[in-house]
Amino acid sequence: MDMVLSILVLAAIGLLIGAFVLWRKGGQTKQIVLMVVLAVVMAVNVMIWTVPDESGEAPARKAAALAE
Repeated sequence: MDMVLSILVLAAIGLLIGAFVLWRKGGQTKQIVLMVVLAVVMAVNVMIWTVPDESGEAPARKAAALAE
């Protein structure tokens, strides 16, 4: 699970960098906005899986414990 979350973070960073480069080159606005929206969705998804809940345990850790 940690590897998947790491890949999501790297992909979100890559999307933001790509959107910035495309914006500087004068690319299509719709594509730039969609890239930024996707990066935000990915970041929120990582936050959902890593932020602890009321019991103090992250959902990713609970899922890993259930898988074992």
